[in-house]
Amino acid sequence: MSERKVLNKYYPPDFDPAKIPKLKLPKDRQYVVRLMAPFNMRCKTCGEYIYKGKKFNARKETVQNESYLGLPIFRFYIKCTRCLAEITFKTDPENTDYTMEHGATRNFQAEKLLEEEEKRLQKEREEEELNNPMKVLENRTKDSKLEMEVLENLQELKELNQRQANVDFEAMLKQYKELEEEQRRKEQEEDEQEMKAMLEQAQHRRLLLDSDSDEEPAKPRPGATAPTKPTDILQEDPQPQSKRPRTASWERSVGKLSTRAQLAGLVARRRQEPDPALENAPGTGGTAASTGSLPAAAAAAATSSLGLLGAYSDSEGSASD
Repeated sequence: MSERKVLNKYYPPDFDPAKIPKLKLPKDRQYVVRLMAPFNMRCKTCGEYIYKGKKFNARKETVQNESYLGLPIFRFYIKCTRCLAEITFKTDPENTDYTMEHGATRNFQAEKLLEEEEKRLQKEREEEELNNPMKVLENRTKDSKLEMEVLENLQELKELNQRQANVDFEAMLKQYKELEEEQRRKEQEEDEQEMKAMLEQAQHRRLLLDSDSDEEPAKPRPGATAPTKPTDILQEDPQPQSKRPRTASWERSVGKLSTRAQLAGLVARRRQEPDPALENAPGTGGTAASTGSLPAAAAAAATSSLGLLGAYSDSEGSASD
């Protein structure tokens, strides 16, 4: 069984390569290649911009009767992406670039135009010097004069820079260090002043608190004086909610009855003036004495009734508890 991948081919003994017929292809044959636009261009037909790097399926051919140092020159045919107009350009091995031929104009080639103009002037000058020796002398004199002017200007610039560059770096560093030390010293002074101000403020606040605590016991408390009149007790301010004793609901609505100590001052004895007719009448001494003791008896009866009421209220309160 033979191999699948054959590396050696069989040549019969009577094989003659000269008998193989050769294909006669035209020299200007075109090939289809894939390429990118080598430069920015603008179509002359529709004005469409074609930027560098855009890909095309181009036709390639060899330019007849044109070469550079034995290198062939190739021509490329592409179509505009908008109007499908044909655009052609070819290689330029002399300048390692491409040359636009037909259908578009090349953009952004100001530098290239400047270089071409310089080359043209240089070529014209060489042709003039080749046939005219006096022109060579004139050009050399102009060149030497221009060179001297350039050197003088350069020397002036150097002297100007030297005059302006007389800088003492040591003095500059010393001045910088002095400024830095002064700034550091100012910052330390500001910090110390701020600390002193804070300490004084704290000490002043402490003194104020101490003085306030010393002065508080000397101040008279409101409502500490005893009432001078029996009715002043009704005009006193009520006690605070935290110090007020807890009372029952019926005491809040009806009132507490055991208020003998507070209402004792409200009862006053009323003195009756003796009737002069009864005093002058005979046999009325006993009656006058009895009538004179009536107010005292009434007061005693009122006091006893109040006491009974207080005892009753106390008993009721204990029963409710």
